[in-house]
Amino acid sequence: MQHVARPGLPEPEPPEAGTLQPGTLEHYQIQPHAPRLTVVDLFAGAGGLSLGLAWAGFQSIGAVEANPAAATTYDSNFGAHIVRDGLHRPVSIQQVDFTPYRGRVDLLAGGPPCQGFSQLGRGLSTDPRNQLWREYMRAAAEIRPSAFLIENVAPILRSEEGEAIVTEARRLGYDVTAGLLSAELFGVPQKRKRAFFIGVQRGNASLPLPQDQPVRTVRWALRGLSLAPDQQGLHVGRNPTPISQERYRAVPAGGNRFDLMRGRPDLTPACWINKKTGATDVFGRLWWDRPSVTIRTEFYKPEKGRYLHPDEHRPITHREAARLQTFPDDFSFSGSRTEIAVQIGNAVPPVLAFHLGQHLAGLLGHTS
Repeated sequence: MQHVARPGLPEPEPPEAGTLQPGTLEHYQIQPHAPRLTVVDLFAGAGGLSLGLAWAGFQSIGAVEANPAAATTYDSNFGAHIVRDGLHRPVSIQQVDFTPYRGRVDLLAGGPPCQGFSQLGRGLSTDPRNQLWREYMRAAAEIRPSAFLIENVAPILRSEEGEAIVTEARRLGYDVTAGLLSAELFGVPQKRKRAFFIGVQRGNASLPLPQDQPVRTVRWALRGLSLAPDQQGLHVGRNPTPISQERYRAVPAGGNRFDLMRGRPDLTPACWINKKTGATDVFGRLWWDRPSVTIRTEFYKPEKGRYLHPDEHRPITHREAARLQTFPDDFSFSGSRTEIAVQIGNAVPPVLAFHLGQHLAGLLGHTS
């Protein structure tokens, strides 16, 4: 008989759950490989991609990340691999000569930021903020890795930039494939769709297939965390105003801003009252027994999405967001709380990165 969880009630533990420490590799059912391949990570952020790849046996030998807080986070978890200048400041990718890495790199990985893509048929953008994909491809041309991996938002697959990446990669001699992957199909307790490009010098490129396992939920991810933030590490609450607290209380289980508008119009911002339609996730509560919505950089602001705790009258904490992104509890973040939130929200979920890494290792001839 299939168990149907009831909202707000504890979910029956699987037989082995009592021996698993939440927020660990054991909980994530990850068995890390010994280092067997090398990776350079561009636009590395905190290192979510590098972390999952490390579990799959890829050892970082270099990384580029211009943001000082994120660069410090990366180095504190992976060693001093961030490219820095003579004053020990992290440098932008435009300043990096990648030729010393040639012949040493199995995988070039990263997600070049973009301010918006050009629709197919309209020509490539000349906006300087939209050119970092070119820097990634320059790195690929200078390093000539055995394989490359690019992560980005879904619209790149229907853009001039996406087509240009494939064209340039093929010119460099890579077989290339691209497509969308849904994180919840790879063991991540979060609905998060992202585009991935994979290229290989030898053989045929392909994307990994979804994992044959139950979809993980918010309840699974937050297991073991106190309902009230204990003010330890990243499990720290905000100090909402009294009116914000009243608004939180007015949103029922699974509800959103429309419940607030119906039940407490006196507490509802005028801009919401004047806009009768729109996103249903704004000011919403997460569901215990579903994956979370996409964790973005401002998850601590309920007005930005469905980021209220399933039961508690508060937004999720940084620790809860990191769990939903599948960062282990022992991963060390550096920076202000705002900077750490950006690092968490921008990261590739490490568990998804692990499955990508296992697949890439197979393409490179290293089977489990």
